[in-house]
Formats: sequence, C-alpha cells, structure tokens
Amino acid sequence: MAEKIFNTTFLRAVSLTFLAVGAVGSLSFMFNASRSQKSILLLTLFSGWILSPFVGLFLADKFSKRWTVNVRASFYWLMIILTIVSLIGYSGAFNTPKTSNAFVFLIIPLISWLLIIITILISRRLSRKMHENR
Repeated sequence: MAEKIFNTTFLRAVSLTFLAVGAVGSLSFMFNASRSQKSILLLTLFSGWILSPFVGLFLADKFSKRWTVNVRASFYWLMIILTIVSLIGYSGAFNTPKTSNAFVFLIIPLISWLLIIITILISRRLSRKMHENR
C-alpha cells in the first residue's frame, strides 16, 4: 500500500508539472497564432478560456484528496493526457486548410471541460461506492 501511495504521489507531481508546462505552452501557441490581433479584450478573453481547463484541473486536484488512490491515479493520467493533446492541438497538428485558428482555441478547452466534468462525476461516484462498501 505504501508503494502505491508513493507512486500516486510521484504521478501527482508529474501531472502538476505537465499542467504548468501545458498552461504556459498553450498561451505561447495562442499568442503566436494571434500576433496580428490588436484587441486586448479579445486576447484577454481567449487567454482566460485557454487557461480555464488547466486552472480547473488544478482546483480539482485539491478536492481529489478525498478520492481513492486508484481514482486519483486515473485523474492524474487525465491531467497528463489532456495537457499533451491540448499542446498538440494548439500547435496546429490537427488543423485543416479550412480550419481557423480561433476554432481550435475555442474547441479544445470546451472538449477538455467536458472530459473533466465527466471524469469528476465518475470519480465521485466510484469513490462513494468504494466508501459505502467498506
């Protein structure tokens, strides 16, 4: 059990590091894609929207201490995977000639939020079931 907790602690540290790097990298891609944009308001709104899944995952991590070790480990993997997919998406790897830059920067956070909410709801349900079965 102690080894499992150590592995989860290490995985948490890795996932939080990925989260920080992902937030900075996502903003970097956004500022690069919008270098001709003159509107400060639009840049601010896009920055907040792009950072919101990373902030949401960071805050969810604070509540995850109540979850079981296995559920937390799954959540940490979600953090890593969402960060990697977001960075790949923002890099333009998924863009087609008809895809606008704005679309990518709007849709990736939306999909991220949907996955975060689904994962948190499933995690809460699994944690409750495991606590009831004790």
